[in-house]
Amino acid sequence: MILLDGKSLSDKIKLDIKTEVEGFLSSKMRKPTLAAILIGDNTASQTYIHSKIKACEYCGIESLMFHLEESIQEEDLIQLINDINSNPDIDGLLVQLPLPKHIDETLIIERIAVNKDVDGFHPTNIGRMAKNLDCIIPATPFGILKLIEFYKIETSGKKVVVIGRSNIVGSPMSILMGRNSYPGNSTVTLCHSKTVDLAQYTLEADIIISAVGITYLIKKEMIKDGAVIIDVGMNSLPDEMKKSGYRLVGDVDFEDVKDKCSYITPVPGGVGPMTIAGLLLNCIKLYKQHLGLH
Repeated sequence: MILLDGKSLSDKIKLDIKTEVEGFLSSKMRKPTLAAILIGDNTASQTYIHSKIKACEYCGIESLMFHLEESIQEEDLIQLINDINSNPDIDGLLVQLPLPKHIDETLIIERIAVNKDVDGFHPTNIGRMAKNLDCIIPATPFGILKLIEFYKIETSGKKVVVIGRSNIVGSPMSILMGRNSYPGNSTVTLCHSKTVDLAQYTLEADIIISAVGITYLIKKEMIKDGAVIIDVGMNSLPDEMKKSGYRLVGDVDFEDVKDKCSYITPVPGGVGPMTIAGLLLNCIKLYKQHLGLH
């Protein structure tokens, strides 16, 4: 079994970006700039945002943080998005999800300018992705593609089962793995929490990508020998030994399956760091587009 070490690959990508940004600055170009909007005091969202900002700082990317009250009105949020859209010195904009219930998530995502959509959630980017055209790919699927590429995992003709159908991970991942490119050219089955007899699909799979958010859903009797396991799950279990009082685990029972699979991502330290790497790569891509660099 080979561990798919997302942390070390993410560190390598961040170092490459840092070096590239230093080159831009030495050529008297402005800094790449990312704007992030956080609404309310959701602890997980705050943690995600701060990890993104910290990564930006390391790479030399300017980060602008807008922390808004939970009670902000939709029209005020849209006005802020419009202001950021029209600022030529801001390259990327992300609105941290989930949003408060009184704000329409779909509407907000559509209001972000396509050329600043660093998360790759805008319908135009999703449509271009589906047609295998140049686009911004959602950060987590993009990070997974980079992990597959780095470890040279064969995907052509392989049976891939994606578990979870969110617009953030599962749905775009299923599209990407079916595209006529590498990583891709796979035969993809999209499963989810309502799939009956999930094991009949996972037992056939050469590659399993689980992003459904169910603790220890995947056990060894559900996978075939030599399967590749990519665990996107980030679930918490009580743990008195941890300062936080809990520990992070995935959708896959790592200890149970590790001796049966060929490759597996750890949780934490697998897909999570690669999501940050994907976001940073997207920001640099948008920066280059804005400055006419190719």
